[in-house]
Amino acid sequence: MNDGWLALIQQAFGLLFSLDPDVWAIVSVSFSVSFAALAITLLPSMILGFMLAFGQFPGRWFITNMIQTLQSIPTVVIGLLVYLMLTRMGPLGDLRWLFTQKGMILGQMLICAPVLVSMSQAAFTSVDRRAWETSRTLGASWLRAIWTLCRELKVPLLLAIVAGFSRILTEVGCSMMVGGNIAGVTRNIPTAIALETSKGDFAQAIALGLVLLILSLILNFTLGTLRGKAEPRSH
Repeated sequence: MNDGWLALIQQAFGLLFSLDPDVWAIVSVSFSVSFAALAITLLPSMILGFMLAFGQFPGRWFITNMIQTLQSIPTVVIGLLVYLMLTRMGPLGDLRWLFTQKGMILGQMLICAPVLVSMSQAAFTSVDRRAWETSRTLGASWLRAIWTLCRELKVPLLLAIVAGFSRILTEVGCSMMVGGNIAGVTRNIPTAIALETSKGDFAQAIALGLVLLILSLILNFTLGTLRGKAEPRSH
């Protein structure tokens, strides 16, 4: 590694530890938008995942396949769809959400939901159905029985949450199209990295990349610890 790269990395750490306002404004926008999208989407997605795993109703197969298809759609296509919905001529144009954080949240919800539904469905499918039936037989309410299952499946459900959050936190296409990459308003970490790299400002791009890297390490170590505790110990 030459001196130029070492200088860039030093500048990147300097931007982070000096609490550079531009860098941390970008981080704030990114996390606030993605957390909001995850929070709004989480409960409905988990409930739908449970219904697809345990329910028997017309259209179940079609919904499952549609959700799996939505997972593979590029985020830029979802961004285009949301953009068309939010333009003045679109069905949601009166909301005036285009190039706002609310529009970004809507787009990220559409990206996050299929991941949460699909992975929670897989988690609920893996559990012994008798655990649900026993809870209901013993008089537990519908919600309490689901909560019991969620406690048993806390690790795979946390993995679903992390996967959904990671997908929206790191996506570029939808945020760029719907948010417009406006400084201090809709510029998040991925769009800022793309912009600063194109401008040749690698120090800020590296600093923002380090934020994502550190978050990824924290999440992986946390989930690894939870997974280890959940595995039965041999005697």
